[in-house]
Amino acid sequence: MSQGSFVFTSTALRSLELDRERLERHKYKRQLASHHLSSYMLRSEAMDRAPLRSSYTKPPATCQDVVIQNALYTGDLEALKRFFPRGSSANLIIEPQGGEMRWVACGEGLWSLTYEQELTTPLHVTASRGFAECLQLLLQRGANVDLAPGGNTALHESCENGHSECTKLLLVHGANANAVTEDGLMPLHVCTCPESLECAKYLLQYGAAISGCSLDEDDTPLHVAARNGLLDHAELYLRYGADVNKQNAEGLTPLNAACSQPQEVQELERYFRVCQALLLAGADVQTVDQDKHSPLHTACKNANPDVVDLLLANGACVNNMDYGGEAPMHNILKVVCYKTAHRPERIVRALLNHGSIRVWPGALPVVLKHCSESPSTIEVLLNAYSHLKVTDTWVESVPAEALVENREFFESIFSLAMTPRSLQHLARCRLRSLLEGRVLKVVPKLNLPTFIKDYLLLECRGYVH
Repeated sequence: MSQGSFVFTSTALRSLELDRERLERHKYKRQLASHHLSSYMLRSEAMDRAPLRSSYTKPPATCQDVVIQNALYTGDLEALKRFFPRGSSANLIIEPQGGEMRWVACGEGLWSLTYEQELTTPLHVTASRGFAECLQLLLQRGANVDLAPGGNTALHESCENGHSECTKLLLVHGANANAVTEDGLMPLHVCTCPESLECAKYLLQYGAAISGCSLDEDDTPLHVAARNGLLDHAELYLRYGADVNKQNAEGLTPLNAACSQPQEVQELERYFRVCQALLLAGADVQTVDQDKHSPLHTACKNANPDVVDLLLANGACVNNMDYGGEAPMHNILKVVCYKTAHRPERIVRALLNHGSIRVWPGALPVVLKHCSESPSTIEVLLNAYSHLKVTDTWVESVPAEALVENREFFESIFSLAMTPRSLQHLARCRLRSLLEGRVLKVVPKLNLPTFIKDYLLLECRGYVH
């Protein structure tokens, strides 16, 4: 057995199946890139032999010089001027030395650590790092602007990393604004960070297709902007005529894509702004994906209360079921324990005020258990019932830690085992029952004190009575 190799157990081998599939895909990409390169060099050779051609581009040479590579990766302009003087060609393909170490299957249960390498060019290196002056020098020295030995062009690299000056230089020198990577992505599809906004503007100015779709997902640039919560990008694409209701391969519109993206607390606001812009542009709030998930389903799953309010205000159906037979209320209750910082009680309250179905009373102990870290959510939900059959099962359902931390609240619930709900609460339930799904339309218009309106709309008070 060679050094750096060892035998895996059958269990470990099964756990590496996914990695093996990635390696096979990577091998296929390398073969495809090699095919593209061979085709390019054959075309270049044929052009060289053309008798009436006054000028031509030399086929790329392979560069393994570590000194030149170091100058490129560090953006050493003066060194590059020495390596590529006037009259020389910078049309090179670089095969980096080293790279990331990966386990590669050698057969018979043996795996070895091997360097993963990917072909690149000087243009790719400088464009991906934002070395605009170095990039300009290489372009002046005849580097092929659309060469893609690794499967993507230098333009993809500059856009992905948000280097607008490099993007502009490449486009000015003839880069194809609609070049497609081996993964089926155009440059607009890799504009996924806020810094890439100027890149997107340049691409559109130079003819990038606003309706261009990615190969596998069938995503448009607007899908990408919505999924990444990029408001400025989304507004830019809409101004250029992007289809706001185009569905991708999974049936997602840009609005569905924005709502279905997992969101941290600090990201809730920007996804709300994106959804707001899409709805103002005419996005259909009822469109469902292949699993019949509506934007409201996924907004509840990701616990974005502002987006939920926005969707409901624009006519989202509160009780539509997905293929699993679950309504939006199911989705929010399943994630409460993971999303307490997102204020899930706001979502439960909004759904109930728009006429959402309630939890079957027999399942309320399960809700107590899984939502115990958010007493406010439990309070809102329980206040939608005129009667509660509190038993010992309820007490046993609450984790000890939650009981200690919120003892007063939970004891107010447990006390209902011997006491009926208050007359005030019963009056609230009766009025809400009469209004059905029109609570939010009617209650704010009533000539009542604000605190009574809030009470009717299930505002939290910290206890159940």
